[in-house]
Amino acid sequence: MSDEKADEKAMTEHTGQGAGDGLRVLLADDHPVVREGLCAILESADGITVVGQAGSGEEAVALAARLNPDIVLLDLRMGDMDGVAATGHILRQCPGCKVVIVTTYESDADILRAVEAGAAGYLLKGSTRAELVSAVRGAARGETVLTPSLAGKLVRARTVDAPPLSERECEVLRLVSQGLTNAEIGRKLFIGEATVKTHLLRAYRKLDVTDRTAAAITAFERGLL
Repeated sequence: MSDEKADEKAMTEHTGQGAGDGLRVLLADDHPVVREGLCAILESADGITVVGQAGSGEEAVALAARLNPDIVLLDLRMGDMDGVAATGHILRQCPGCKVVIVTTYESDADILRAVEAGAAGYLLKGSTRAELVSAVRGAARGETVLTPSLAGKLVRARTVDAPPLSERECEVLRLVSQGLTNAEIGRKLFIGEATVKTHLLRAYRKLDVTDRTAAAITAFERGLL
């Protein structure tokens, strides 16, 4: 097959009977054999239809805009636009879509980048058929799906990348989680209300959040409280 014909075949969409039934999935990988394998696995599962295939990140973004699939399975490393960048574009134009990264790379940094971009999951290409199908269905239900061996890596990556909270910031957030107001926290810790606000603002920056509730929840999820 010539390069020109290969390029024409890289970006395809399925419009046959049944394409609107069940979960609609878009596949994106720069290796045709991988796309074909993923397609065969998913098409053999009840209630899942592959509505399109893309050979690059840019093609995935274009197809997602046109097809508005329920789930997009994205390779992490593609030449023109990687899976993380494509995830951001897809979620901005298709807010209801869920993106799951499927890759051979399992570094802590890669996993964290994908999840922070909004990906609903991160799977290794060595995952079993059952894990792949389960991940697609789980992502559609709003779950975060990870290859089991990667869960610990994600926790470690979040912990290492996040600046540590001070002891006082942790104290303030513990009291926030108990429902206390800033004034009540100040009285309990024998500090001014303005000082409480300062500790909260510093915690917001470190945790990359914008309000006190999100700060308390995030700190708890990261095992800081």
